[in-house]
Amino acid sequence: MGERPADTSPEAWELVLRLARDQTPARKLSQVNELTKDARRMALAGLRRRYPGATQAELRARLAALLLDRETVQQAYAWDPAREGY
Repeated sequence: MGERPADTSPEAWELVLRLARDQTPARKLSQVNELTKDARRMALAGLRRRYPGATQAELRARLAALLLDRETVQQAYAWDPAREGY
């Protein structure tokens, strides 16, 4: 899991590592899924703050522009991130 953070005691870090190792693959996948959803919600909240008048369709396109390559966004959303913004 990487290097121990400077603000974490060796004992606490060992506990974190043990708990992570003891999780089932399904539980780990569930956590990744939840973190991904949370990251998308935060990105969407940022987009709403930057573009308060945007429609839901525009927000979806802008979110897609953050996540996907330009060509895919253009084809799937008829949105050009280079011209319209991210």
